[in-house]
Amino acid sequence: MKCNVGKVDRAIRFIAGIAIILAGVAYQSWFGVIGVIVLGTALIRFCPAYVPFKIDTSKNDASNGCGGGSCGCGR
Repeated sequence: MKCNVGKVDRAIRFIAGIAIILAGVAYQSWFGVIGVIVLGTALIRFCPAYVPFKIDTSKNDASNGCGGGSCGCGR
């Protein structure tokens, strides 16, 4: 699994994930589960929806690393 979520993308996903989870809890809705998925993609730095479109926002990172290679991408 290759990292395809960059730092800025990851930060946006993290904030959006938390917001969606909180909205789901506030409105007592299953909508919050979507927030868990968004938060999960931020934490593992991989988005399966990016694969068919060959999107890789991690290429734009100055460090050119995926958090020290913790996602297993070998960078």
